[in-house]
Amino acid sequence: MYLIASKKVLNPTVTQMEIEAPLVAAKAKPGQFIILRVDECGERIPLTVAGTDPEKGTVKIIFQIVGATTEALNHKNQGEYLQDFVGPLGVATHTAGIKKVCIVGGGVGCAIAMPVAQEFHRLGAEVTSIIGFRSKDLLILEDEFRACSDRLTVMTDDGSYARKGNVTVPLKEYLDAGEQFDMIITIGPLIMMKFVVATAKPFGTPVTVSMNPIMIDGTGMCGGCRLTLNRDGQKVTKFACVDGPDFNGYEVDFDEAMSRGRMYADFERHAHEKTCNLFKGVK
Repeated sequence: MYLIASKKVLNPTVTQMEIEAPLVAAKAKPGQFIILRVDECGERIPLTVAGTDPEKGTVKIIFQIVGATTEALNHKNQGEYLQDFVGPLGVATHTAGIKKVCIVGGGVGCAIAMPVAQEFHRLGAEVTSIIGFRSKDLLILEDEFRACSDRLTVMTDDGSYARKGNVTVPLKEYLDAGEQFDMIITIGPLIMMKFVVATAKPFGTPVTVSMNPIMIDGTGMCGGCRLTLNRDGQKVTKFACVDGPDFNGYEVDFDEAMSRGRMYADFERHAHEKTCNLFKGVK
């Protein structure tokens, strides 16, 4: 059992927790993830490590309430316990030799992008961050990004805060102005990452995308997180849980990934509604 050491609401649909898991905290690196179960009857879900405190032995997770399990997880409070908390899993984000990086995060994907930006800042790289949200009400982690970025641009789709527009607008402005990043790292909705890759492609800037599809066992055996890469004219199958979650953005078949992601939308919606009904009246 794993103690919930703290819980904080970041916006109406996003929650942050710190979990006591000393062995995971001692080894986890930015870009890696954990798999948890809320209770002994719960499903396994992957969540990216949003930070660690090895001295306290805690791991930070940030999740959006979208399905049955995240709804159940959100009803857990500080001082309660999770059944399972396994990790770290996946390959840590590559940082060696990168001196100038642009981090592009969208929505709750910023929770994954933040520790990556913090790690590059710790290593002395020049960090440019671009984060985007649908509206001001959904904004998260602005202060944390500002603290670890040499430059930060905040975008909102509706213009309710900072600049109006999507994250590709300032990215293209930087590239048009002659900025030469060693790497662009983008983390967020698949459609956003697809267009970040398309924006960077004419300039030849390397792009890393973080692919976080459905994961079940975290070992590559179930096949739930398989991706198709177009590599040197050949289609190659990889598994996000063991080969990623980071991949070369120019190789990812985003259309296939988005199509597979939509397959489970109705199931998740019905499961979420059922779980919400179970928790009605529960504080």
